[in-house]
Amino acid sequence: MNIPWSKMAQNTPSSVVRDMLQAAQAPGMISLAGGLPAQSSFPLEAIRDAYEKVFMGGSAALQYAETEGFQPLRAKIAERLESKGIPASPDHMLLTTGSQQSIDLVCRIFLDPGESVLVESPTYLAALQVIHSYQAEAHGVACDDDGMLPESLEEQLQLHRPKLVYINPTFSNPSGKVWSRARRQQAVDLCRKYGVLILEDDPYGEIRFKPEQLDAPALAQLDAASYEGPSNVIYTSTFSKTVAPGLRTGWILAAPDVIKIAARAKQGADLHSSSIDQRALHALLESFDLDGHIRNISQDYEQRMKKMTTLMAAKSWEGISWNSPQGGMFLWLQLPESMLASNLFTYGIQEKVCIVPGDSFYAGTPELNRMRINFTHTDPDLLPEAVERMDRAIQRWHASLQSDSVVTL
Repeated sequence: MNIPWSKMAQNTPSSVVRDMLQAAQAPGMISLAGGLPAQSSFPLEAIRDAYEKVFMGGSAALQYAETEGFQPLRAKIAERLESKGIPASPDHMLLTTGSQQSIDLVCRIFLDPGESVLVESPTYLAALQVIHSYQAEAHGVACDDDGMLPESLEEQLQLHRPKLVYINPTFSNPSGKVWSRARRQQAVDLCRKYGVLILEDDPYGEIRFKPEQLDAPALAQLDAASYEGPSNVIYTSTFSKTVAPGLRTGWILAAPDVIKIAARAKQGADLHSSSIDQRALHALLESFDLDGHIRNISQDYEQRMKKMTTLMAAKSWEGISWNSPQGGMFLWLQLPESMLASNLFTYGIQEKVCIVPGDSFYAGTPELNRMRINFTHTDPDLLPEAVERMDRAIQRWHASLQSDSVVTL
């Protein structure tokens, strides 16, 4: 084709993780790669009943609908957020096709080519894709186990004068970290000081293994408690991890002017997200114990995580460590400095286990010895075999070192 692609098309790279997931479809492959919930967790019967209720109500669900989304569902979401301490109104909310579209819409309405966004180091790969697609620049902020380092955040705010700070502070993808309350407040205060918006992406925040032990309020909640006037935090979440990703329903909660402009942008993208799915979700929330369901999947995921880490610990892999997440869906592995995660990925594919190298999750210089593992999707009965295959991949890496040393000699 001789017609040149647009700048946006040229600046939208293929997702490395999505490309790897193609490899995960090979026969006999065990995939620990994707950010997928357990398929067994989907409340199939309750969802089927919800759709039946929608269709019993007539054909309205098949008609075009308002861009902002089904108002009764927005009201239900606002009610849930209020119960968790996040000030919310259905009029300050836009329903989206998953929180991925939320990220895209926010970047679309705020970013011009060459402008800057600050992100965690590491951060969500698909958010980096969106930022780059608008020809904006992402800059990583140094982090530790408690979140962004305040001194690094302030330094980057002064240096780059960003439009946005994008964060995933609760059981983040890929690292599984949860920011401390103090770091959350410091980020809110610093972004207020420099007049920079925060985009808080919270798809995993409700999947808490020990909720009573975790003091991790949303930054949207802290901002509202600390400052009067319009919120400086744009909050997005989704039903993909708590109900089912196939429903493709998320939301943006923000100041009214942000919602107004984001709705205009959404009109140009898809007019509105699926009205059938929104009505079915509303019907589900009317009769289904979602909080009880979330408690159940959180307990299940904690057991899967413990089984996975116990199996890995039993292998006594020299120089390999990982986090102990308090929720969410991911383990973040640190390998010996000499072990490239991309090489281990290759050996893993040869052993029919798929794991994700961490280098694509960085805005700047990546750590090449990091890997992400998802512990929620694979059948628990397959986890012992998955770890055995990982072990064989690691042994292949050690053997390659010996082979290289022989060649060098």
